Amino acid sequence: MINKRELELLQAALIKLEEGTSGLPEFTPSFDEDAAAEVLFKVAERMQDNYPYYHPQYAGQMLKPPHPVARMAYALSLWVNPNNHALDGGRASSAMEKECIVELGRMFGWDAPLGHLAGGGTMANLEALWVSGRLHPEKRVIASEQAHYTHSRISEVLGIPFAAAPVDEYGRMDVAAVEAELKKGDVGTIVVTIGNTGLGAVDPLPEILRLRDKYAFRIHADAAYGGYFGIAAELDENPRSAFNVLGEVDSIVIDPHKHGLQPYGCGCVLFRDPSVGRLYKHDSPYTYFSSGDLHLGEITLECSRPGASAVALWATQQLLPLEPNGEFAAGLDSCLRAARMFWQKLHNGSTFTPLMRPELDIVVYAVNAATTSESSVKARQVFVEAAKRELHLALIELPVDVVSRYAPEIDADSETVTCLRSVLMKPEHENWLKRITALLEASAV
Repeated sequence: MINKRELELLQAALIKLEEGTSGLPEFTPSFDEDAAAEVLFKVAERMQDNYPYYHPQYAGQMLKPPHPVARMAYALSLWVNPNNHALDGGRASSAMEKECIVELGRMFGWDAPLGHLAGGGTMANLEALWVSGRLHPEKRVIASEQAHYTHSRISEVLGIPFAAAPVDEYGRMDVAAVEAELKKGDVGTIVVTIGNTGLGAVDPLPEILRLRDKYAFRIHADAAYGGYFGIAAELDENPRSAFNVLGEVDSIVIDPHKHGLQPYGCGCVLFRDPSVGRLYKHDSPYTYFSSGDLHLGEITLECSRPGASAVALWATQQLLPLEPNGEFAAGLDSCLRAARMFWQKLHNGSTFTPLMRPELDIVVYAVNAATTSESSVKARQVFVEAAKRELHLALIELPVDVVSRYAPEIDADSETVTCLRSVLMKPEHENWLKRITALLEASAV
């Protein structure tokens, strides 16, 4: 877990950082080192009560360890503690954030988007839907039943009517159902999910774009989880077709703290049309005085925001550019291969029934049993037994008809089925599949 070289590099970088204040009188903040050490060791002890998120045998939720350079850059910035609201609070880190936004926009084919970092996908999606609501007041937002639950909650907070569209057998938004809603004439925004959190499914964006040609509405892409996969080489046809036209949507959310190798929390919202910045205009007589350049607080709903997130992301993008065929993209391809290999291994066995073929790196599978209620009980048992073997999985509750499409031999005696879910989002997972599969099978005995 700990690479001592990281600590040595961080110490060297701190000495370099201190050179920037060498002209000031000597000042060293003091603290009770012995008392702090005692507390810090207590923290370390308390923090042991965590799942080993960094380890390949953690194959549960969407938890990916930050890259070492992100971790070191984040820690380095804490000695300054910049605030990216206004330039006088975070001059260097604000510039870094703006550069990060340019690079993220280019990944989607946007040369000059308006955007900024946020605390995570929830806040970023809130801003996107807030803009949509101001441009299409009193009109509905539609997202799929498998979209993140926060879209309905955000709509409620913003006072925007919301409706959920059903999904097809692959977990993607049902286009026919969406068009039926559009015909009512009261839809302002369609949220397409580029990798939903439960199943990893990618909504059929090309078809939604064709509907936009017939009906006037905004398209917001919630690519919090899957956004980076556009630069991967090994996407299947459906997700590839969505990424090919992702630049035609109106706004995009992506979470660097997922596949972007960043510490929590680091989300990002991007708008294709920079003119929406006018909607953010506000008065703040005690800020924005230090420069005529754009202060990030002028285009965000949040006030104070950590500059550390921008510093860490900038460092990572410097080391691992967001380009096809590069080292960063290779890590994404490894995750795709791992998910498909794991899905096939489950097919080859008799204990589990994998559901839809993974479009990204999420695999969902039911435990074979006589009935769906028994399958749910067994899934929860496997979850517990696997953890005893230090294999950490996740659970997901799905409508019975979704599971029955792939496991018709299991008698449907319940409305929902608890299934197992593995997010294979670490590049190391590809080489650990043999061990993961063996531990999984042992946990089902």
